[in-house]
Amino acid sequence: MPASSWWDKSTGFALLTILLWASLAALTSRITSVSPLVLVGLVLLFCGAGTLPFWRQWRASPLTWLVTITALLLYHLLLFTSFRHAPVLEANLINYLWPLCIILFTPLLLPGHPLSLSHLLAGALGLAGSVLVMVDGHLQLQQAHLPGYLLALGAAIVWGAYSVLSRRLPPAPAVVTAAACLPAGLLALLLAWMLEGPLPFARIPQGDWLLIAGLALGPMGAAFVTWYLALRDGDPRRIGALAYLTPLLSTLLLVWLNGEALTPRHLLAGALIMGGALLGLLVKTPKTQPVAEPMS
Repeated sequence: MPASSWWDKSTGFALLTILLWASLAALTSRITSVSPLVLVGLVLLFCGAGTLPFWRQWRASPLTWLVTITALLLYHLLLFTSFRHAPVLEANLINYLWPLCIILFTPLLLPGHPLSLSHLLAGALGLAGSVLVMVDGHLQLQQAHLPGYLLALGAAIVWGAYSVLSRRLPPAPAVVTAAACLPAGLLALLLAWMLEGPLPFARIPQGDWLLIAGLALGPMGAAFVTWYLALRDGDPRRIGALAYLTPLLSTLLLVWLNGEALTPRHLLAGALIMGGALLGLLVKTPKTQPVAEPMS
């Protein structure tokens, strides 16, 4: 198979994003001094503040701003909250159903992007791996963690839908995606102040501030821009299958940094997810496809 059939610039941006996102759960789970809502607000605020020197490039339609701000805020709030209501390792893997959501939402939201049998098989392998972490040895949901599972599933649906819809939004500079974190973070902190009382900035230890800055710089900063660039020019069906590499790398990082228990069930899940990602990467993309009309 020619190199051009499986590698292009969008694939490179997608892989870079995957590497950055692999650290998200490990870093987030180590911050326990603030509520999920305050954590979301601070990280998004710092991330957006990093784009202030590029404010002249903040040219985007009101619809682009609205959809991006809403998706960033809702996704991270659901995800960070899920880590408080279910084992981080399992909630994190369930969250990574969003690549499957990208694959399934693509033909619904992007005309001219039908699914092939290989796309469906890649998505099925990823789904099987993700479902495996939700069940115990008797194939029953662990009901004690069900709220966390549902929150993680909600996060996956939100990010999958946003990733596909971003192709339908009016064109905008890539920096706008990161700039949208600024109003999203301010909104999250406002909600935290209204719902939880005074913001506990003084009680946050120095180590947590460093982790928050790291999140804002990498998996919730640069990664938003590289993900936007990957989806702007790439095939979302292919990128969605490739994104299943993220839970595998993220799980290994959790085991290494947080001492999470790695069981044969998780190893099998990782193998299924990896197989789906590789299959999706090798699917040939048609050279010409109709371009979906932008949302108005």
